[in-house]
Amino acid sequence: MDSGNPLTELLPRQIVEELDKYIIGQQEAKRSVAIALRNRWRRQRVPEDLREEILPKNITMIGPTGVGKTEIARRMAKLTGAPFIKVEATKFTEVGYVGRDVESMIRDLTEVGVSMVRKENMAVVQDKARRQAEDRLVELLVPNQNPPGAEAPSMADAQTESTREKFRAKLQAGELDDRQIEIEVSERPSGAVMEFFPVTGMESMDISMKDMLSSFMPKRHKKRKVSIPEALDILQQEEAEKLVDMDEVTQTAIHNVEQNGIVFLDEIDKIVGKGNGVGPDVSREGVQRDILPIVEGSTVNTKYGAVNTDHILFIAAGAFHVAKPSDLIPELQGRFPIRVELQSLTQGDFVRILTEPKNALIIQYVELLKTEGVNLEFTPDAIEEIAKIASEVNSRGQNIGARRLHTIMEKTLEEVSFEAPGLAGQTVQITPKYIRDQLDRILEDQDLSRFIL
Repeated sequence: MDSGNPLTELLPRQIVEELDKYIIGQQEAKRSVAIALRNRWRRQRVPEDLREEILPKNITMIGPTGVGKTEIARRMAKLTGAPFIKVEATKFTEVGYVGRDVESMIRDLTEVGVSMVRKENMAVVQDKARRQAEDRLVELLVPNQNPPGAEAPSMADAQTESTREKFRAKLQAGELDDRQIEIEVSERPSGAVMEFFPVTGMESMDISMKDMLSSFMPKRHKKRKVSIPEALDILQQEEAEKLVDMDEVTQTAIHNVEQNGIVFLDEIDKIVGKGNGVGPDVSREGVQRDILPIVEGSTVNTKYGAVNTDHILFIAAGAFHVAKPSDLIPELQGRFPIRVELQSLTQGDFVRILTEPKNALIIQYVELLKTEGVNLEFTPDAIEEIAKIASEVNSRGQNIGARRLHTIMEKTLEEVSFEAPGLAGQTVQITPKYIRDQLDRILEDQDLSRFIL
């Protein structure tokens, strides 16, 4: 079953083109994820008896920080509308002491899946929910005057109904927007449910206990005085929730998670031991062995039901500066058969990152300052200068890839950002001289440069 997103029909070449809109370079990694996505589409179309036997080919992305590993995985999940979570593998180190149960990644993925389906279903019923919310609001504005149980005369009924229709017309025309009304809204009991600190392997029990206690607590209601438009939104949300069948949502979400879910395991190289068999490395290898059954395919209990991980796609990523992918335990290596290396970014890449993507940094800063009435203009050689500085600073110290651009852009535009409210209507041109004026003191002092940039 496809997720219903038309982008799931994209050809591998089209998937790469979509990723190109946001990520510069890294064509090999883009091709790998494009094939992985297309294979999911293909798998849904093979004979059913073979479908269960075709397992996803998990991917290991190898490359320094800031070159696009996470962004590629996140964007591919958006393309397909697939449930997606990013998990730091280091979160599971020292399991039993400070780490989390590895199954929590599947529980978190299921939460995402349920939230996505619920949101989709809520969108479908919004029109009906709006009508029902209007009915409730009109009922509050024009309450029934007859005592409970009394048989109202037909003329009174007709007058009340006529008045309600007039109010409904005014409501829809926005003529009542400046009025206030008191409505009753439900609220969660604050501080009523105690917090649990589960030990390893008992997180699902913790979830179940919280749910059980929440169900025992009666729903509390309080009266709020709000504007008519706000009241309509609150009532519409309540009505939409009533119209959504949560059993159906859960069933659809679990299927979607099992067939389309993507788990991005970041910092996988940080759980590789050095093979001496003592000290903290033992726990790192233990984490690998805990992750192994999840990646191999197992059933994880969540509060929504059992979730099978056989067909969830796992993408691991790490810089692998110290360790190598071959240092992972053999069983885990075998479960990540596809390895792609992402390249360090060059000065030319930085120029493209600043200008080409849909969410390019230059575009972001121009639009942010436009809200203050300031017109920000970057000359082409200024963009080259920013890219050059980022490349130099990366080469001198820790290479943090494109993230260095954020630091340099912030320091360059610090003064204009601070003074922007007083510069409304002006045009500020960013030139190489302007950039050097802002950064020269930092760049000249090596110690200061390492500290700030």
